[in-house]
Parts: sequence; C-alpha cells; structure tokens
Amino acid sequence: MNQNKISSRLRTIIKSAFAAAVLPILFIYIMIAKPDYAIMNGLAHIVLPVANWVGDVITWPIRVVGSTVDNIRELSKLRTENEELRVRLDDALRNKNICEVAIAENQKLSRELDIVENQPNKAIIADVTYDNTAFQHSTFFINKGVKHGLAEGMAVVSTDGMLVGTVTDVAPYFSRVRSLTDSSSNIAVRIAGSEVYGFLQGNGSDTPTMGFFSDPEFQSSEGIKLVTSNISGVLPNGVPVGEMLNETDVKVIQPKKLSRVIVLQFDTQNEYR
Repeated sequence: MNQNKISSRLRTIIKSAFAAAVLPILFIYIMIAKPDYAIMNGLAHIVLPVANWVGDVITWPIRVVGSTVDNIRELSKLRTENEELRVRLDDALRNKNICEVAIAENQKLSRELDIVENQPNKAIIADVTYDNTAFQHSTFFINKGVKHGLAEGMAVVSTDGMLVGTVTDVAPYFSRVRSLTDSSSNIAVRIAGSEVYGFLQGNGSDTPTMGFFSDPEFQSSEGIKLVTSNISGVLPNGVPVGEMLNETDVKVIQPKKLSRVIVLQFDTQNEYR
C-alpha cells in the first residue's frame, strides 16, 4: 500500500517536471514556427514563471556551491586578518611593556636626581651588591668606597629618601653598610613635626623598636612618622626613618628590598661638606 502511494507521487512529480521542461520548448517553437503574439502573450504568463522556477531548481546546486566557496574564501580571509591582528597586538603589548619599564626607570632616575640635587653639597649613588642577615646582624655592601669619597659614618638612604643605614667600613671600591635592623644599630630620632626625641634600636628582626625619653607623657601610636635627629651629632637632621606600627615597633625599609642607594656626605657637626 505504501509502495503504491510512493510510486503514484513519484509519477506525479515526474509528469510535473516533464511538463515544466516541455513548456519552454513549446513556447520557443510557437515563437519561431507560428509567431502569434496573442498566444505568445498568454503563454508568457505561464511559461516564464515555470521557466524561472525550473531554472532556480536546476541552478540551485551551483548557487549553493558558489555560496559555499564564497563563504570559505571569506572565512580564510578573516583567519588571515585575525592572525595579522594577533601579531600586531602581540607587538603592541611588547612595546607597551617596554614603555612601562622605561617610564618606571625614568621615574626612578628622576627621584634619584632630585634627591642628589636637593642635597646641600654632594650625594653619591651606589648599587647594592650583597646583603647579609644572620645572627641578629643585618649589613649589606655597596659598590662605592674611598675612591668615590665615602667615609665611615655617612648616612645611606633609599632612592625614595628613606634612611636605611650608616657606612661602617670602607675600602677603595666598596663599603659595608649597617642597616637599621641590625642589633648594633642605635640612632637618634624624633617625631616628625615635633620636638619629642628618642632612640631607634635594631634587634635583628624586620621591625626595630623605639623608646621615647624626652616627653614621658607622650603616647606613641600607629602611623606616627619618624625622622633623624642630630642630638648625637652622628646623623643629619630630618631624614625620614620609618613609621610606627604600634607603641614600640617601627616599619623601616628592609635591606633585601634595596637595589640602589644614595650616600649622603656630612660631618659630625651636621653640616654637609
């Protein structure tokens, strides 16, 4: 039963296709053999739509293939452009990173130059070559010495102007610096913006301790800024030292974080040479 229905439908489709194919031929034959314009006009309303439909059916695979080829070409073009844009983006990111490094280095050098120029006489820039932290001692070496004008007792600051230690030993081309965290370090400091004095004592840890003595009623607290004092005649006055973390502990710059420092030249009367 089903096979008979399929066969019947197939015969109908074949007849329709045959009729659609014959109509254009009949139309052409009438145009050539019997050019009757009335008949031709009548047939045109039937033949032309059928011919267009047949043409669409016949050319459908070709159009599909053509569209697919165009899509493939467009996709290939997009992939090529994508790869080119990716290469240009990678180059741009590399250039951006180079620029950021250059800007950071430029800012660092500008800060160092400002510190040097703002000193009353002379400051020497040096690179940190080695640091030693063991048995409550914290020292580091710099690549400048007697030949560059360094001497024992000179103050050493970071490129941001924070005190990091004092020169203890000098050689012709290198020097050793005792950091503020060294257990032998004991410097005179005061509260920034006041006349409250005290001593900052290193203890071998990352946070040296502070003891105030000039004002027994003074209560220290977190965030208080400390600067150097010249009451002992050892360091210049007003160099930033650190910040109080609590009543006793002070946050200072750690030697292991230093790569470059600045040595300040001054004498025991707190006057720069």
